[in-house]
Amino acid sequence: MPIINSQVQPFKATAYHNGEFQTVTDESLKGKWSVFVFYPADFTFVCPTELGDLADRYEEFKKLGVEIYSVSTDTHFTHKAWHDTSDTISKIKYPMIADPTLAISRAFDVLIEEEGLALRGTFVINPEGQIKLCEIHDNGIGRDAGELLRKVQAAQYIAKNPGQVCPAKWTPGAETLTPSLDLIGKI
Repeated sequence: MPIINSQVQPFKATAYHNGEFQTVTDESLKGKWSVFVFYPADFTFVCPTELGDLADRYEEFKKLGVEIYSVSTDTHFTHKAWHDTSDTISKIKYPMIADPTLAISRAFDVLIEEEGLALRGTFVINPEGQIKLCEIHDNGIGRDAGELLRKVQAAQYIAKNPGQVCPAKWTPGAETLTPSLDLIGKI
């Protein structure tokens, strides 16, 4: 079954968030847009560049009603230690979910079984708990928070405007398309 438009599978995990350990479940996602950003491990190299980029743009996501969740197979204790010792990671205000049982990474199909680590997976989830965007990278390829923000804006736009689609490089306020027979061969 394709992961796009599927429901997030039930889960329960501990996250490090704003100096505390908190429980996050699939029910925590309901009623708001969410972004899950899987990464291989704390105390690595590409990961802090991505998570720091997300931290720098976090308020822009919040203004759109979006919560970001970073997820790795580390423990919540490791997340706290990384947060406490890295200038880049200390900027993070979004929940850092621990997945030491590998269950969440496996459910989102990003787990590298033989390594016990996640690939770089990005998922945009609508308020009903459906996955609307899935992007999985090799672990050597970093992501861009600005491009993710644009994709979230596009997902929100088409959710509010059924029958319209956002073309490549679409940004809020730009022209959208309404698929029809009249457009075939004219784009």
